[in-house]
Amino acid sequence: MVALGVWREFALPAPPRLVAAPAAFSLAVLLLSAAALWWRRTRPVASSLVIAFLALLTPTCASVVSACSVAAHATRHRWLVITHPVTWSIGAGLWAAPDLGDNLTGPVLIVFAGLAGLYLGARRGLARALADRAERERDLLAEQARADERTRLAAEMHDVVTHRLNLMVLHAGALRVAAQDDGVRTAAEELRSAGRQALAELRDLVGVLRTGRTPRIPDVLPDRLSRLVADSAATGLEITLVEHGDADTISPAVRRTMYRVVQESLTNVHKHAPGAHTEITIHCGPSRARAVIRNTAPQATLGAALPASGSGLLGLRGRVEMVGGTLTAGPTDDGGFQVDAVLPAFVRT
Repeated sequence: MVALGVWREFALPAPPRLVAAPAAFSLAVLLLSAAALWWRRTRPVASSLVIAFLALLTPTCASVVSACSVAAHATRHRWLVITHPVTWSIGAGLWAAPDLGDNLTGPVLIVFAGLAGLYLGARRGLARALADRAERERDLLAEQARADERTRLAAEMHDVVTHRLNLMVLHAGALRVAAQDDGVRTAAEELRSAGRQALAELRDLVGVLRTGRTPRIPDVLPDRLSRLVADSAATGLEITLVEHGDADTISPAVRRTMYRVVQESLTNVHKHAPGAHTEITIHCGPSRARAVIRNTAPQATLGAALPASGSGLLGLRGRVEMVGGTLTAGPTDDGGFQVDAVLPAFVRT
């Protein structure tokens, strides 16, 4: 750009000027105009104003480039493109030029450059709008696919799992009525209550899958944890629950996670260590909470194997890590098993 301006200034006949100035001054204006083009993309309006002002002193080819840039890249004040042919004409003193036709070449080039910049800017905006629209459509299609999958899962759970649970509850109720032994009736009633609770939770889950909205989950640790332990103990499992600290100091999200840790651990004891003694220790401190579930080696032989997915601990570890905690699980030296979950006391919900 500087070389083109120098060639125009010194190799060709001197162009008309509004302000007569030495060659050094014209060269300095050329350098400043070329430097201002450095910001033509990041700050097109400021660059355009500087070059338009310098064109009043010495018209340069930078006005052509600046007119195209401000029209193509400016998000506001694109009208500034008209200042370039005006300041060029004023700086060149066109009204005093002997041959007006030859001196109109500069303003005409600037006008065409501005029109080209407007076309490029409109094309770039259209391409950006099409890309945004395509991205929104992809997001909508993905969300629709997730919604369809949730609906399909909800239908399967409602048609298959809910039906089986209803049968279990009905059979337990019939057994409670028909049994003569008090112990059998008590066990049947506990089975029926557990089945009804499972049905209620399953219906909530089916509702979540169908609507995609998560209902408010109640606080579950202080009361339901003892109830969970009592339900497991009623099946013949020997459990000791030891609690340290105030459970009210930890947030509801941590309470729910700790409840799920204890629940899954007791389920694994039922499946893999019948007759084992289980000790649950809960620590609730000001900065963190900890749940340790440790069971001894199984004291009874396994009967019919309960169905297991093999991913319970993996899912549990993911749930714990989601709230910023850590979970370790593994066998102990005495042949038992231990699950140790450390959680922060407070998690934003």
